[in-house]
Amino acid sequence: MKLKSYTGDEVRSLRRKLNLNQSEFWSPFQTTQSGGSRYESGREIPAPVQVLLNIAFGTDAKATAIVNELREFGNAKRKSKPASGEPK
Repeated sequence: MKLKSYTGDEVRSLRRKLNLNQSEFWSPFQTTQSGGSRYESGREIPAPVQVLLNIAFGTDAKATAIVNELREFGNAKRKSKPASGEPK
């Protein structure tokens, strides 16, 4: 799946449109104010944060597709390991 790659300028614009300070905006992404400031200033935004930005600010269909893909990935991992007490 192709994700949108957010730039610092785009994220700063989104934050300002929401009328949030950096702490308020970045907190749900488990990012500190100083980390968010660095991203907004042009430092590369890490892939996990990009995924969360796509879920938060993309379309509902995009968010659903991302979550479904992650669930499939998680379910595939679980299926490959036998449950405790089951023969290998």
